[in-house]
Amino acid sequence: MSIKPGQAQVLVPVYVQAELPVRPKPPLFAHKSDDELLGYGVPSEWLDDVRAATEDTLLALADHLPAEAAEALLELATGGKPRVPEPVLATTSPFEHPDAQRRFRVMTNVEELQRALDFPWEKWTVFLHPEQRQWVERDYTGPARISGSAGTGKTIVALHRAVHLARMHPEARVLLTTFSDTLANALHTKLKRLLGSEPRLAERLDVHSLDAIGLRLYKAHCGPARLASRDAILELLRAAAGAVPGHKFSLHFLFTEWDQVVDAWQLENWEAYRGVARLGRKTRLPEAQRTVLWSIFERARDGLREKKMVTHAGMFTALAVAVAKSKQPPFDFAVVDEAQDISVAHLRFFAAIGASRANALFFAGDLGQRIFQQPFSWKSLGVDIRGRSRTLRVNYRTSHQIRQQADRLLGPEVADVDGNTENRSDTISVFNGPPPIIRVLKSESEETKSVGAWLGE
Repeated sequence: MSIKPGQAQVLVPVYVQAELPVRPKPPLFAHKSDDELLGYGVPSEWLDDVRAATEDTLLALADHLPAEAAEALLELATGGKPRVPEPVLATTSPFEHPDAQRRFRVMTNVEELQRALDFPWEKWTVFLHPEQRQWVERDYTGPARISGSAGTGKTIVALHRAVHLARMHPEARVLLTTFSDTLANALHTKLKRLLGSEPRLAERLDVHSLDAIGLRLYKAHCGPARLASRDAILELLRAAAGAVPGHKFSLHFLFTEWDQVVDAWQLENWEAYRGVARLGRKTRLPEAQRTVLWSIFERARDGLREKKMVTHAGMFTALAVAVAKSKQPPFDFAVVDEAQDISVAHLRFFAAIGASRANALFFAGDLGQRIFQQPFSWKSLGVDIRGRSRTLRVNYRTSHQIRQQADRLLGPEVADVDGNTENRSDTISVFNGPPPIIRVLKSESEETKSVGAWLGE
């Protein structure tokens, strides 16, 4: 090829694709001694495989190891420090060891064995993981709470805690309660499975939703309750807002401010509303606007009294006062499931039942699943769980893949207003599953159709 004068030479680069060398991932446990790995329950014949395990091979390896060893290695891989079980004393039955309880159920009499043989497999849905038993059977000097992500067995712990309290205190009345009637029915079904052969014990366990037990006790202590519906409150707020000129507050804002602040805290006067901390409310309100708002809410409160209606928060607040004055609380112990969604008034009620008594209150919930309530201080209402708050860390219902995806929605640590923290960084799942399928759709109707099609398949 010749280049004429004045012409520029153009060089066209040719790129040759070459595979870059894949850097092998380092083994996770190469530096661990035999004694340490054996202490976690790794069988001796698997020591070499464990030391060679990487991030890519650990999950497959875990499926072949004993459960306690798999849990320990998964926790090590996520930066945690596994708990090594205490050695069994020579005088102790080896079947009492937590690791043995994963594999054996010791029947103490013929009747218990017959029940186990007769029960369908669904009875084992009330299985209590050995690591959870310590929180069920522990003595607490005051109110206690266990937390954990979905699948860590909070409801099962609450169920067994209620049964444990009833068994240890033969004369006591125990309340097992949760947020809705549907959840309460599910608890009642599980309780029947757990206590099918102990009807006398089951009789001392009251299982109700919060609203159901509230209505029953309110009728006994204060008289029949005429509960104000959402529509009734909206109508009262609409009328009160129309009677106060010169404001631009929407009915939606008025209702949420009423529901989450005024009614939730049962504020009785302007001074209380002016000074209340509006945790979780995104709109800042100067005092001049609060003054206008209170004039609206005061009219709404007067309207409730004229109609002789009470809100749910008003019912539980009055009930808390009545229970506090009575010499004998309606229940000796209360166990609350889905505790992340209880309200200020609910907590006042439970504080009246037994905030100052050992073992009287036990809560199970997950701050990361709160959907109904704004955050507030439990300590300020007399329920101080500091030092008696624990996080469940073994997830035996949710696969590693699904839990890992869900954990991306929240940070590794969730804290409440009082500074109690839920650390999820060392939560582990004990089994593998297929990776979750993530679909991003344009509308709620498309989501509904997509989920419906998936269920149909």
